[in-house]
Amino acid sequence: MKQFFKFMFASMLGFFLTFLIIFFIFIGIFASILSFAERDLIKVHENTVLHIKLNNPIPERTSKNPFENINFLTLKLHNVPGLNDILKNLKKAETDKNIKGIYLDLSNVPSGIATIEEVRNALLEFKKTGKFIICYGEFYSQSAYYLATAADKIYLNPEGMLLFKGLNAQLMFLKGTLDKLDIEAQIIRHGKYKSAAEPFMFDKMSKANKEQMQEFVNSIWNNIITAISESRNIDLYNLNLIADNLDLQNAYDALKYNFVDKLMYKDELLAELRTKLGIAENDKISSMTLLKYTHAQGKAVKKKRSRNKIAIVYANGEILMGEGDEHTIGSECISKAIRKARLDNNVKAIVFRVNSPGGDALASDIIWREVVLAKKEKPVIVSMGNVAASGGYWISCAADKIIADPTTITGSIGVFGIIPNFKNFFKDKLGITFDNVKTNKNADFIPVVRPLTSYQKSVIQNEVERIYQTFLEHVSKGRNLTIAQVDSIGQGRIWSGVDAKRIGLIDDLGGLEKAVDLAAEMAELTEYRTIELPILKDLFQQLFEDLISGAKISYIKKELGENYTYYKYLKSISEMDGVQARLPFEIIIE
Repeated sequence: MKQFFKFMFASMLGFFLTFLIIFFIFIGIFASILSFAERDLIKVHENTVLHIKLNNPIPERTSKNPFENINFLTLKLHNVPGLNDILKNLKKAETDKNIKGIYLDLSNVPSGIATIEEVRNALLEFKKTGKFIICYGEFYSQSAYYLATAADKIYLNPEGMLLFKGLNAQLMFLKGTLDKLDIEAQIIRHGKYKSAAEPFMFDKMSKANKEQMQEFVNSIWNNIITAISESRNIDLYNLNLIADNLDLQNAYDALKYNFVDKLMYKDELLAELRTKLGIAENDKISSMTLLKYTHAQGKAVKKKRSRNKIAIVYANGEILMGEGDEHTIGSECISKAIRKARLDNNVKAIVFRVNSPGGDALASDIIWREVVLAKKEKPVIVSMGNVAASGGYWISCAADKIIADPTTITGSIGVFGIIPNFKNFFKDKLGITFDNVKTNKNADFIPVVRPLTSYQKSVIQNEVERIYQTFLEHVSKGRNLTIAQVDSIGQGRIWSGVDAKRIGLIDDLGGLEKAVDLAAEMAELTEYRTIELPILKDLFQQLFEDLISGAKISYIKKELGENYTYYKYLKSISEMDGVQARLPFEIIIE
């Protein structure tokens, strides 16, 4: 009887805790629903400051997923505006008479450098209106400081710090782990720079890989310090000298070397804002976050709703076969989106926004074909985000024009395959052996519990070579280059946007807005509106699909912190299927 009551009370406690969690989740959902319902009621008061705080990674689009930014351990909601809404909001604020200026509240901006570049350029455009931008941080990472240099004034806490040390590109190698586990990675690849397989082959970068990585980070760094030099009036030589010597060891050093304009505490910053707004010392500062401003009324302009549309098709994440989701590029989903834009007579041009390290070669080719078909009907312009490499470049190369940020990672024209051999792992580590019978000589192709035969390896190598040749031909035709020219800049090598323009892989430097402007110009449009595809799932559809997965991802991110990047990398490796056209490695630039 004692055990009965013990289990009964345990069950009751489990039920109660489950009910409590579900109750709080639905309270959050209900609050989200109310915020969606009330979004059109948001108004901007006179003399308002736009408060921009970008301490979470910036996605390409603002998600409609109610669980995307919920911490399921704390049940706190961290709403993050997408780059699309950030750019729209900054453009809207330029003509909003109630927005007097921008307060950049920065410490760390954990987003790709190309994304930061686009936000920075939008801030520079905002500055041209004569409205103020002031930036305050208690600590500045390098990425945050790069964004801060768009401001009129940069302020730092007297006990704070500004990190300025140059760029470090760090790669992870798994060869030692595989050796310990007696797992052989059988590599079939084309391209001396196609370094995706190197983490399984070596314990450090090859000479060719180190060469391309050094040139790449040099290009990114030169772009960053050139912009800082222009903004802060510090010559390039001194910027590199300061980074080499770690001269910015405290806030006073940052002031001494003209990296900041003044050291102050938060209360002094608020006093500065009141002065800018022309209000009294005890008056409340009217401010609005970027996300809230998304739902605010813009400049009241009555004009006829244009039937002409420019479709922005977002392709974000790894390229996979099938539907995919908001964080991956499914061949079926993206093909449908491009096809929909092609068949809509009111869509006069397509901007294909690509932010992808690549992935499945077959899936890439399926999407490429839809771009080719769309190009026959209307202008197609690719806008590259942080990365559009390997398969990401494959799906881009057929466009009429390609626009990339100076710091975009692109190129990586090459393919590879990895076939693991688990024979020794199972035998020596687990005591498991395998035996088989077969009807034909290669009926067990592709084996993973024994080595490939030389013939089987040659079969896969031939397929890799064939797919690489197809890749070369696609790029050759799309970019009007000879096969030999493409091969010379291919071989799996990555390029920055700056270098990609020099060698003909892209047409011009710029962000999403520039690509939209070019699309309008090529379609000869003076009036138009933009639509975004694929259409994001509505609240309730996303609710039932992502309740469990959202909780799982949130928990993993919370537990792993910065190491979540490595988890994603290892997970993607385990899901590789078929010949791959993907970025050579998981790269961390800091």
